[in-house]
Amino acid sequence: MSYQEQYSYDYQDYYQVYDNRAPTGIWYLDQLLQGGFRKGEIYLIAGEAGQGKTILSLQFLKTGAELYDEPGLYITIDEPSEDVKRGVRESLGWDLDALESQNKLIFVDLRTHFRTYAKEEKVTADPRDIAKIILEYVKKFGVKRLVIDPIAPLIITSHTDVLWVREYMRELVFQVRKIKDITTIMTSEIPTGENKISRFGVEEYLASGVIKLELMEYRGFVFRVMFLRKMRWTAVRPQKLVFEIYPHYGIYILDRLENFMKQVDVWYAALGQQPQTPPST
Repeated sequence: MSYQEQYSYDYQDYYQVYDNRAPTGIWYLDQLLQGGFRKGEIYLIAGEAGQGKTILSLQFLKTGAELYDEPGLYITIDEPSEDVKRGVRESLGWDLDALESQNKLIFVDLRTHFRTYAKEEKVTADPRDIAKIILEYVKKFGVKRLVIDPIAPLIITSHTDVLWVREYMRELVFQVRKIKDITTIMTSEIPTGENKISRFGVEEYLASGVIKLELMEYRGFVFRVMFLRKMRWTAVRPQKLVFEIYPHYGIYILDRLENFMKQVDVWYAALGQQPQTPPST
């Protein structure tokens, strides 16, 4: 059974899809965002390695391609696209090759497309060249959704040169925004153990929305948390949601963090009330 056959009922019967919104495919999140991401805007998905950034991004593209006839472009920087497709096929059962064969989903390994250059010990890809590559695919395939996963490898520089990184990121976002009518996700990997929203500390100021994925431990339970840090032009408060990743479906929101923690308290109390079995002699 395809994703569309299995889950289209939710989309058609449980909430209205607005013309100015791009549903993410995560039903609870789309409810909160009044239908999904605002079309034409740029969103940052941040988190440490292995938190679900790529899965969320591909779920966004897959939903657009299968349910809304919105072709998607996935630009991978530091991992071959074949490895990405094989990973989600084996772990989630997603056949992205089928969408690719229909030109509904386009994969681009950006490393093979741009020329790097050195300037004052910095090596980077010119934002104008990146935008030019994106625009070519937008025109050729009618792309409506874009993912750049991740953005950090585009910049190889000293982490202390914040002003230079900020100007580079500003120029990159400006160039992407010039391409009309595409909704964009950029992912940013946060170094393990660092309490940041993004890798360079400037990306969140340039994006219209910021979502941080993280792990949380409470009373011995470890679970995944999605932090809605910022959503410009959307009436939603910053909040944390507990989620899980399921085969075939992808990311699924279980509940708000505060509600989930209350349930954990109930489970914890119940465990404490269970009679203790005396040790065997």
